[in-house]
Amino acid sequence: MTANAMRLASAALAAADPLPKANLTLRAWQEYRMQDRGEPLSLEEPPPPGRPRRPALVPPRELPRRSLATPEGHAALIHAVVHIEFNAINLALDAALRFPGMPEDYYRDWLRVAAEEARHFGLLSEHLSGLGWRYGDFEAHNGLWELAMETAGDPLHRMALIPRCMEARGLDVNPGMARRLRDLGDDDGADILDLILEDEIGHVAVGDRWFRHFCRERGLEAGPTYLGLVLRYLGKVPRGALHHRARLAAGFDPEELARLDSLR
Repeated sequence: MTANAMRLASAALAAADPLPKANLTLRAWQEYRMQDRGEPLSLEEPPPPGRPRRPALVPPRELPRRSLATPEGHAALIHAVVHIEFNAINLALDAALRFPGMPEDYYRDWLRVAAEEARHFGLLSEHLSGLGWRYGDFEAHNGLWELAMETAGDPLHRMALIPRCMEARGLDVNPGMARRLRDLGDDDGADILDLILEDEIGHVAVGDRWFRHFCRERGLEAGPTYLGLVLRYLGKVPRGALHHRARLAAGFDPEELARLDSLR
């Protein structure tokens, strides 16, 4: 990654205000695409992710349950996805900045993912505003970033646990959320989720690609290695039905999905 793109990506990660963060992320990707690659820079420890004062971050079990039948519950669902996309910007930028000595394609992939997450954040934030609410109006949790920090010492672990496990769960639950929004008459929100699903298949595929790359480098079998890491960090396979079509498109193989199904 060249100097200007790295500086912009680092500034984006550190930015606390969501709008500058998203704009800097898009600029970092644009800068990367415009520059000659040249000699890659030595990357240092990335900065801590900037976050706005709100939303208040609480443990997941302390998040209140709200009925989707109410305007507040409807907005809270959209807000939860906005928060996921805000975190996803930070996660992709951190992946691009944290691990030195990677193939150039690795940095290109994660800067592109970060830019797409910034676009998702913008679409959902605008939709939330149309409902009369803003990002920060509801509580949220920080579990995804905490797991990212647990895996910060090894890119293989990061690829397994963040894109290939936690973000893959987003592929599983997205269609159900979209259906609930359509049931509420929120076709615009459902259309945004449909768009995000197709992009997120590509994002999980990026994680799958690099997870398998690191497995090959170390002479490891991808399926058993993935399952072992999920059990090591989470203690169990996350519950819930798997979206087989989306996961297959993202790089999972049928045997692996059958094994995961048997352990839910």
